[in-house]
Amino acid sequence: MEKLSLFTIPFVGLKEGNHEFLFYIDNKFFKSLDYKDFNQAKFQISLELTKKVAMLELFFKAKGLVNLPCDVSTELFDLKVDTSFKMLVKFGDVTENVSDEILIIPHGSYEINVSQFIYEMIILAIPLKKTHPGIEDGTLQSEIIDKLKELEPKEDQFPGSVDPRWDKLKDLI
Repeated sequence: MEKLSLFTIPFVGLKEGNHEFLFYIDNKFFKSLDYKDFNQAKFQISLELTKKVAMLELFFKAKGLVNLPCDVSTELFDLKVDTSFKMLVKFGDVTENVSDEILIIPHGSYEINVSQFIYEMIILAIPLKKTHPGIEDGTLQSEIIDKLKELEPKEDQFPGSVDPRWDKLKDLI
């Protein structure tokens, strides 16, 4: 958790206006947050913080690569991630998340740790189904892909429009 202190921004000493911060993260960042789905990760995060009298505007932008397994072939591949996220930080009586884009922190707060926001932004940018690009363009050679093609139903296996095994279900109606 000590590493995550690098993501703490003391905003109390900043003048009103725009301020830019740059972070570089890798797999250690995700492991410190107990996320182990990436084999390798390398990101550059830019944060534009706009300080106003009664609130802060945060604009995160992340670019990088993650190496992860394909859900179909289990082959490893690099996935490019380019994402952004904007949020408002307001001051109130208690800490609460009004929505994903609005955070209320107590009056008198002087710093904010942005590690959780960076983590969530990147994790949510990863698609639910991770498919190797070689599958989509047909260039991936894998035993698993060959086996899936072999087990794929053939068009001439059931002449006619409907698989006869489904006709038994019509009798249930």
